[in-house]
Formats: sequence, structure tokens, C-alpha cells
Amino acid sequence: MNELVMTLGWIGIFAPVALGAIGSVIGCALAGQAAIGAMLDTDSGYGRFIGLSVLPSSFVIYGIVLMFTLQREVTVTNAAGLFGIGLLSGLALMTTGVWQGRACASAISASKEKPEIFGMSIAPAAIVEGFGVFVFIFALVLSGGIPAPAVQ
Repeated sequence: MNELVMTLGWIGIFAPVALGAIGSVIGCALAGQAAIGAMLDTDSGYGRFIGLSVLPSSFVIYGIVLMFTLQREVTVTNAAGLFGIGLLSGLALMTTGVWQGRACASAISASKEKPEIFGMSIAPAAIVEGFGVFVFIFALVLSGGIPAPAVQ
């Protein structure tokens, strides 16, 4: 039983980066596909489409920082905390990455038709980014409360 608990602790350490990367990949792919379509339909402004399509990549960075923050010796005492914080924050980062990619794709599609709304069309993607930052900050704060292994 202790082996299962320890395994869950290790999964928790690596979950934020793995799940954050999945969300970033899906989000960037969705936005990138919209950017490619927009470039076929327009004669300029390609840089802003490409720039917007990489916005969801931030969630893998948040996951990397959380992984390093959670990284410690896994014990029966701290495994549940590592698993809970790591898995749940990873799932939240993955979800925000996917939905931010969808918001970016919509912004790209709308601004190719009406370039003057580009700045305003980014607002939904920025709001989704804010939720990802909330998850990141709360996970950092909560990770400070995970018991450290006893010094022998």
C-alpha cells in the first residue's frame, strides 16, 4: 500500500508539467491552425497571428515551475499533498491551455475579417490566462504547506 501512496506522490510532482504541456500543445495547435488559415486569406499582419498562436505555451512554463516547487523527497506523509496539488493544478493548466487556444483561434479568425478589432479580440484569451495564473499562484502557496520529510 505504501508503494501506491509513494507512486501517487511522484505522479503529483510531474503532473503539472505533463498536463500543462498537453494543454499548451493543444492550445497552440488550435490557434496555429487558425493562424495558417488567416494567412491564406490576408496579405499582411502575419506576425500578430503567429504571436497570438503561441500564447497558450505559457501553461507548460507554469507547470515546469510547479514541478520544481513540488520536487522533494516523497514520503507517506506528504504524498497525498503532492498528488492533490500536482494533479489538480495540472488538470487546470491543461484545461486553460486548451480553452485559451480556442479563444486565440477565435481572435485570429475575427481579426482577419476586421483587423481593427485585433486588440479587443485578445481580451478573452487574456482572461483565460488570468485563470491559469490564479491556479499557478494558489498551487505555489499551497505547496508551501506540504510537510517536509523529517530530518534524521
